[in-house]
Amino acid sequence: MAKIVPFKAVRPARDKVSLVTSRSYDEYSPAELASQLDYNPFSFLHILKPAYINQQKASAETRFKSVHTKYQEFKDEQVLKQEAGAVFYLYEIQSKNRVFTGIIAGTSIEDYQNNVIKKHEDTLPYRVEYFKDYLHQTGFNTEPVLITYPEKPELQQWIHHRKQKRPLYLFSSLNRDKHTLWRVKDEAEIQWLQQQFEGIESLYIADGHHRSASSELLYEQDKASGNGNLNYFMSFLIAETDLKIYEYNRIIHDLNGLTKEQFLKALSKDFTVTNKHLELWKPEEKFSFGMYLRGEFYALQLKNTEFDSVLEALDAQILYEKVLHPLLGISDLRNDERIEYIPGNKPITIIKELIDNGEYQVGFMLFPASINEIKQLADNNLIMPPKSTYIEPKFRSGLVVYEL
Repeated sequence: MAKIVPFKAVRPARDKVSLVTSRSYDEYSPAELASQLDYNPFSFLHILKPAYINQQKASAETRFKSVHTKYQEFKDEQVLKQEAGAVFYLYEIQSKNRVFTGIIAGTSIEDYQNNVIKKHEDTLPYRVEYFKDYLHQTGFNTEPVLITYPEKPELQQWIHHRKQKRPLYLFSSLNRDKHTLWRVKDEAEIQWLQQQFEGIESLYIADGHHRSASSELLYEQDKASGNGNLNYFMSFLIAETDLKIYEYNRIIHDLNGLTKEQFLKALSKDFTVTNKHLELWKPEEKFSFGMYLRGEFYALQLKNTEFDSVLEALDAQILYEKVLHPLLGISDLRNDERIEYIPGNKPITIIKELIDNGEYQVGFMLFPASINEIKQLADNNLIMPPKSTYIEPKFRSGLVVYEL
């Protein structure tokens, strides 16, 4: 039984929402960031900026307090306003190719601790501790955890009908996505939604493992304060059929001392290797891998596809066990500087260009993991290799704020 709760969110004034909301800070190039900060006084980036500038000159605590101060200024100036009562939101992101619709709600730390909310990725302790301190000092979070649930016809029908009503916000962002937000404040409707999620046995974190872990750590640190908001963390709940799961492709700086011929021969032990020459080739099924090496594309088809566990059968794990570790000498996927990752929503021509320029020697294209693989891993308390999935949708900073 999953528990969700409404909360008294802080959100932009209606006439400024398109100006306030932003992509994640680290998605902006220096030129884009400078433009936003110079010409848009309402951007949420002005709040986030103190956490990133002068990092060598000021302590983390000082930067985080600056974020809190700027956030309060936005509230004092009525750029950001708080709801009068606790609400849910229905949020839709419409891009050129897809539509994502989900519910913004508070999800339970207790459910997280009891594995009602399940995980499939490992977390780095220093990142969890750092973001916990950020939450403690700033007093808010604007990046919800992306959580998925098994599709329920009743919920999908409610979403369809709710979207026919007048929205609270309707605006476009500079990347041409259209954003629509509906507020759910009717008590009967809130209770009905809570009952629907009480009937769901398990929720699954799709993206945001560090954020949820930091929220739990903050709860353990400050629960004696009696602050009820610490019992929950903000989540964007979306049906598993509505997620878009991409792979992370891999590019490697060198062949670990092997020649091209030696490397291809070593690959042939576990894979059927087919030269695709100049065809921009990427896999279209599981157990199939694309490779770009010295100006040519190759198809790698795994010969033996029998495995004892869902983790062993995961394509990212297979590539590690059969190629990256034994042949290329990469043991630490998270920290080895010889490997980089390109999300699967980027064209494979980027991989080709990076290798053709000589900075990297070989690239591998994977087939995306399925939602069933992710759920099986989580159900069995197994952890994916780092950078196995890139999952959409991505939430805009400053659209909805959860105060702590």
